Amino acid sequence: MRRLEVTPRPDRRERARQMGFAYAEIAGEPYWDESCCYEFTAAQVDILDDATTELEKLSRAAVEHAIRWNRRADLGLTEGAWALVVKSWERRDPSLYGRMDLVWDGGATPPKLLEYNADTPTALFEASVVQWEWLQCERPDADQFNSIHEALIGTWKAYGRPGGTIWFACAPGSAEDRGTVDYLRDTAIQAQLNAPFLTMDEIGWHAESRTFRDKAEKPIGTLFKLYPWDWMLAEEFGANIPIAPTRWIEPAWRLIPAGKGFLALLWQLFPDHPNLLPAFREPGKTGGREIAKPYFGREGANISAPGVETDGPYAAQPRVYQAYAELPCFAGRYPVLGSWVIAGRASGLGIREDATPITRDTSRFVPHFFMPAET
Repeated sequence: MRRLEVTPRPDRRERARQMGFAYAEIAGEPYWDESCCYEFTAAQVDILDDATTELEKLSRAAVEHAIRWNRRADLGLTEGAWALVVKSWERRDPSLYGRMDLVWDGGATPPKLLEYNADTPTALFEASVVQWEWLQCERPDADQFNSIHEALIGTWKAYGRPGGTIWFACAPGSAEDRGTVDYLRDTAIQAQLNAPFLTMDEIGWHAESRTFRDKAEKPIGTLFKLYPWDWMLAEEFGANIPIAPTRWIEPAWRLIPAGKGFLALLWQLFPDHPNLLPAFREPGKTGGREIAKPYFGREGANISAPGVETDGPYAAQPRVYQAYAELPCFAGRYPVLGSWVIAGRASGLGIREDATPITRDTSRFVPHFFMPAET
């Protein structure tokens, strides 16, 4: 695993515009960064693939355990949320996607799970399409750990027959959220589904029929929502979710792996697993330096780590205490490896790096490649 400094393409902004990459720059600073890239070997990509597959297997087993043994309180979920989670898991509601954030330097120590973004992960479009376009232009003889696009289209085909409808929604005002949703809509359309868009505040409730409705008063049968479950359940309309027939993507059971309390459960069930870091619900048990994370925090907010304390809106939440594994440093930059899971299968890699060991919403996305193994 090597970080290479490269010359950005002079027309990169125009290329981004043509792809619909509206958030290639954020607040005047580059988010999509072509001034560097990461090179892997084919063997290293196999290690990442295997680690992601293994962690997904562990996660599914841990969800099953949590529900069977009613670990609700340990996971920080309310009784109302738990009822939805249990029903969703018992129905085997399918998951579309997730992103595991891993720490690894490409060396002998295995990749370790930092957290599982199992409900509303972003950085999908850039991992799937944007870096692939860069690869075809800049490294045409190389390959990339990236089958995300094909996996999404294939998965959507399992959600409904051609001509069926899946609604897509996110909160208004975020270019990144809208870009992610529009990309997912495009993959659904390529799977021959109808994919209308709504903002979350445009979803209505029809009390007589007990159905959520779109702006045209059509009942919403299946909805992809880039909006966290814990936020939805805190909204006024959250009380209607248990009685509505709407099918949700991601399903409610994803609340379990999405919460940071899940990290402590994984360690309890699979202690000393090579792809896990020690994690507990109480401080001082990891045997060394620790990072404290709020159960349902996002974008590096309210993190406490050695030498680092971040602000944010999640200070009142309970925390999980995880062994501190500092990200590797390449030329003063700290990369986190986002390994994508589509329909339960490892499907690709996206890398974000920062000038600090804490990955935040201002961290930059950089491409990667590997040279195929010789046969």
